[in-house]
Amino acid sequence: MKKIALPSILFTLVLLAFTSYLALAVAPTEQTMGNVQRIFYYHVPSAWVAGVCFFINFLASVAYFAKRKSDSLSDIFLGPVIIILLALIARLVKRESNADALAAASAEVGVVFCTVVLITGPIWARPVWGIWWTWDARLTTTLVLWLIYVSYLVLRRFSAGGQTQVMAAAFAIFGFADVPIVYMSIRWFRTQHPSPVMGGGANSGLDPAMLHVFLINLAAFTVLGMLFVWLRYRLQMQEQALESAHAQLALKGIAQ
Repeated sequence: MKKIALPSILFTLVLLAFTSYLALAVAPTEQTMGNVQRIFYYHVPSAWVAGVCFFINFLASVAYFAKRKSDSLSDIFLGPVIIILLALIARLVKRESNADALAAASAEVGVVFCTVVLITGPIWARPVWGIWWTWDARLTTTLVLWLIYVSYLVLRRFSAGGQTQVMAAAFAIFGFADVPIVYMSIRWFRTQHPSPVMGGGANSGLDPAMLHVFLINLAAFTVLGMLFVWLRYRLQMQEQALESAHAQLALKGIAQ
């Protein structure tokens, strides 16, 4: 793992340094908002990575149910979803414990990037809107999304009992419903939030130079997010193995 991890980390750091230079020095200054608009190159990619992580969490939660041999909640409401999605993740997870570890790792990383979104958004909004926060549809649904996955992590951390993973997986599957709502909120409702960067109408286009820098930053943040997920997944697998070993030792002690 170390042979792969170190070059990956170094590559990601170099890529982030390069994209920061592009965002802060190369990209043209926005005519209306000025330099504060440069937060855009961090705010939007962070939102993208958070959404990707929550989607991975959703897939891993579906896979967790699919890998269970006994009857579970999947028999009730996941049949059609499993048929469509299981092919995408069958090669990724070999056991339900792998799927559970991936779900936990992706949720943690997603919450980190969603937190970045909720911090950079008000910093951007204050000089542009004159307020730190408003109960706009996009802002509100994003806050709800953050609360959902923080609750998911709290459930995993503090719930006692053998059904914690089952409850967490079910919670994650239902909680993911807010992700498309967040994405579509500025299309469904009249909001103060800016229009989508791409595909959002006549006023959503970017200057080509800005778009070029934005796409490079988007790629860099995606690499960073997936690196975090991979490292956290490996750590989660080690934690599960350690817990399993402790449980087996405890059972042997009781048997003796």
